[in-house]
Amino acid sequence: MPGQILLQANPPADPSLLPDSVLELGVQLGVKDYLPPDELKSLKMFRRAADYIAAAMIFLNHNVLIEREIVPDDIKPRLLGHWGTCPGLVMVYTHVNRLIRKTGIDALYVVGPGHGAPAILSCLWLEDSLSAFYPEHTRDYKGLQKLVAGFSVPGGFPSHINAGTPGAIHEGGELGYALSVAFGAVMDNPDLVVACVVGDGEAETGPTATAWHGFKYIDPAESGAVLPIISVNGFKISERTIYGTMDDKEMTALFTGYGYQVRIIQNVEDLDNDLAASFDWALAEIKKIQSAARNGNPIVKPRWPVLILRTPKGLGGPKTFHGEFIEGSFRSHQVPLPGAKTSPEELAALNEWLKSYHPEELFNSDGVPVPEVLSLVPESAEKRLGQRKESFRAYQPIVVPDWQKLGAEKASQDSCMKAIGRLLRGVVAENPKQFRIFSPDELVSNKLDAVLDESSRNFQWDIESRAQGGRVIEILSEHTCQGMLQGYTLTGRTGLLPSYEAFLGIIQTMMVQYSKFTKMSSEIQWRQPVGSLNYVETSTWTRQEHNGFSHQNPAFIGAVLNLKPAQARVYLPPDANCALSTMAHCLRAKNYVNLIVGSKQPTAVWLSPEEADKHCIAGASVWKFASTDDGVDPDVVLVGVGVEVTFEVIAAAALLRQLVPALRVRVVNVTDLMILSGHGAHPHALSDAAFDALFTRDKPIHFNYHGYPIELQGLLFGRPNLDRVTIEGYREEGTTTSPFDMMLGNCTSRYDVAAAAIRGGALSNPKVAVNAHEHESYVKHLAVKEKDYIYANGKDRDDMFDVPTF
Repeated sequence: MPGQILLQANPPADPSLLPDSVLELGVQLGVKDYLPPDELKSLKMFRRAADYIAAAMIFLNHNVLIEREIVPDDIKPRLLGHWGTCPGLVMVYTHVNRLIRKTGIDALYVVGPGHGAPAILSCLWLEDSLSAFYPEHTRDYKGLQKLVAGFSVPGGFPSHINAGTPGAIHEGGELGYALSVAFGAVMDNPDLVVACVVGDGEAETGPTATAWHGFKYIDPAESGAVLPIISVNGFKISERTIYGTMDDKEMTALFTGYGYQVRIIQNVEDLDNDLAASFDWALAEIKKIQSAARNGNPIVKPRWPVLILRTPKGLGGPKTFHGEFIEGSFRSHQVPLPGAKTSPEELAALNEWLKSYHPEELFNSDGVPVPEVLSLVPESAEKRLGQRKESFRAYQPIVVPDWQKLGAEKASQDSCMKAIGRLLRGVVAENPKQFRIFSPDELVSNKLDAVLDESSRNFQWDIESRAQGGRVIEILSEHTCQGMLQGYTLTGRTGLLPSYEAFLGIIQTMMVQYSKFTKMSSEIQWRQPVGSLNYVETSTWTRQEHNGFSHQNPAFIGAVLNLKPAQARVYLPPDANCALSTMAHCLRAKNYVNLIVGSKQPTAVWLSPEEADKHCIAGASVWKFASTDDGVDPDVVLVGVGVEVTFEVIAAAALLRQLVPALRVRVVNVTDLMILSGHGAHPHALSDAAFDALFTRDKPIHFNYHGYPIELQGLLFGRPNLDRVTIEGYREEGTTTSPFDMMLGNCTSRYDVAAAAIRGGALSNPKVAVNAHEHESYVKHLAVKEKDYIYANGKDRDDMFDVPTF
């Protein structure tokens, strides 16, 4: 059947509100003879040329235009690549080019089936975008030879889209995120249309299922539009896809429920007419929605278009081989003829397949595409999908207010998150189109709600809050928040993702995939730096005792530590002023993955704004007020890394002054975790001399750490004399209990710290050693008594978290 609109359209808009280019589209339901013959011919020839190059890239080393019969020596020794998705990706690329030429739209192309790199690279070569970034890939025989022979070999383009692919802002190494990335890219980019292809295998993932709701967070007055195209070719690597088994009624019901307006394209015999009509219809619907909103008459709950593209998998490839279907089956997913180099039968089939494209009609003798192919390429280079500035040079630094003016008074009580909220309120005010917060329904819970004094939430499906231009996207899906943050960041803006500590692990692999993309980007000369990916981890295990064991998990710290050192930054500011300094730094930084671990509960403000600034610049310092004789010549060094565990270190130091006055204690706080790395292992790592100056050369060191102790062990590995180090941190012990009982259960309480200090001090101080056993037994006794009190009364003592005095 021809393409059908299977849902009532958006209400008609006043024609005066629509651009002339849209009125002239003449969208029609029927598709027969929709395109003029010359335009149809160009479309078909461009597709044929791109499909041919994509197939050649998978197989050929030489003879790239089949000037003679292909022989085994022409074939690569290792065949890598995914053919099955390529024809569908080429179709979409071709028709987006047609829209660009016809209407002048600004477009990006986001591809979910990331292993379809041959399709994208072939189109980039045809439009001469490859040579803009890789001058050796000229649009002639020499450049084509380099592209085809260099695909999926060492030193060449890999088999999946990545940061080295011009125009790419998404790497499809892990499926499910293309759609949310596309929605993030169009936010605050009002003229941008992102054509986003979602594979029907990818559509089975949870992240994609949630991301379909992304348009409900797009205000058409301030942002661009995403046009989702679901490539339904029916098969994954060896099995049917769910979407491939759904008929038109099921598909329409699903996307009608999501809130879309559906058009199904399945006329294989007249695909280009069908696709052209469908794309024209979709763009007209987009412009209708945007024009109404931008002229003050927004459509209530507008239904954005979605295209369902049904094509056989591997269209145009071998039909059958040895009695088995290839086209239209899972056998076309990767390499359809894997034995072509050694099997005469498969070699003959390959010759027949590649010759069927008639490359002699598509390229002249110099390997240059013929005019009919090139007539589809956008004339302006900056309009071409491979050269859109949004994809590689769009970074706009944001204005960060003077955080010291927002600081808390020293010796007062303040929440790290409340303080950060005050800063973010100013950031929102200063950057109304360049900054957003992507929050999984935890903004108020995490005490960042000061932002809402300046900006509302942006939830367009809620009639009460729509059309207010809010800077907060709040959706209870970490995956969608992460994807939107990635798309927003990679197109030049700055964002923030706050989350409960225990649930950032949900997006750990997304964060790692993103870091791979940006790691590679930083090594590519033509890619401009982008803002850092910023996480705020709050509602931590130390104050999640009320929600229980399920909400107690600091493992995301370790995930960031595992990244390339040049990218990874982990900060554990100990008080509100340090949290302000850290957040201000992270929002200005570029190309990093920044993780800030803080507390939303009111805690002691240990440092003035000026002191906090110096402390954060250094990454760690001796806290003289809690140390014996300003920390000079200690018997033991006590180190706090994290808000609540640092409080326990200081409480332990105060207790020890009373209980063991002969013990000389140095208290150190570490706010930049990366300084502990072995010298040379991280850009922030302390030199061995600086490490010894801070922690002494030979005295015992006890770390009270917010995360898992094994993380600190890994960071410290390689430092000399580590047998003097002891570490306590989260031990995977927890339940619904009291805050101090969590400290006791994980051996991070003041009593545990004091016991470790006594043991360490006794090694070098005879005055401590003589009564060490007695004193250690006593502090352990105090810990038992506290536990007894908690279980008898159901709470901590009222004065348990009063600020210690010295």
